[in-house]
Amino acid sequence: MNKSESKYFNTALLMNEALIDLLKTKDLEYITVKEICEKAGVNRSTFYLHYETILDLADEALDNVTKRFLSYFKHKEGEITGKISSCELSDLVFITKDYLRPYLQFIYDNKNIYRANFRNPNNMQVDKQYELLKTYILEPVFNRFEIPNKFHKYFTAYYIEGISAIIKEWLNTNCSDSIDDIIRVIEECVRPSDGTIGKHYEE
Repeated sequence: MNKSESKYFNTALLMNEALIDLLKTKDLEYITVKEICEKAGVNRSTFYLHYETILDLADEALDNVTKRFLSYFKHKEGEITGKISSCELSDLVFITKDYLRPYLQFIYDNKNIYRANFRNPNNMQVDKQYELLKTYILEPVFNRFEIPNKFHKYFTAYYIEGISAIIKEWLNTNCSDSIDDIIRVIEECVRPSDGTIGKHYEE
């Protein structure tokens, strides 16, 4: 990347982040180019050099969020899918720390994005960020348990909505509880450990 390309990319990134920050408190249709430019520290001509409309900026911002999200999982994909296919069925659970940790780490590192997600789920295209979870984790597990395809959507909704509710509460505390504790909460909601609930958490 040459100097001019780097400057172009950095300016676009500033506007991406400005839009995401504004989405924490406003719906997309009420955000103006002026607000984006002021928050990003650029002028209107710079905005229109990059984008024709705010929707173009939103599409780019969401694509970048999704790429950033997937990058947290890339080194885990083969390892996780291998475990799902090879472990004993009695040891197979839907939710494990192997893929909860990168997911929660991404949320911790990108709190503003997830606050915007919960405020603007349609604008932020949240479903795109769950595709990895559905494709590489939930679907293979459903198949191993021989759950009929027509019921997959119900199981997916249960796990995604349940985890999302916990994440929302965690964000409300500015993620003050540790990632390890949130992993334990989610794991125990899915499969409580015998006689040990509440005994593993950090003080």
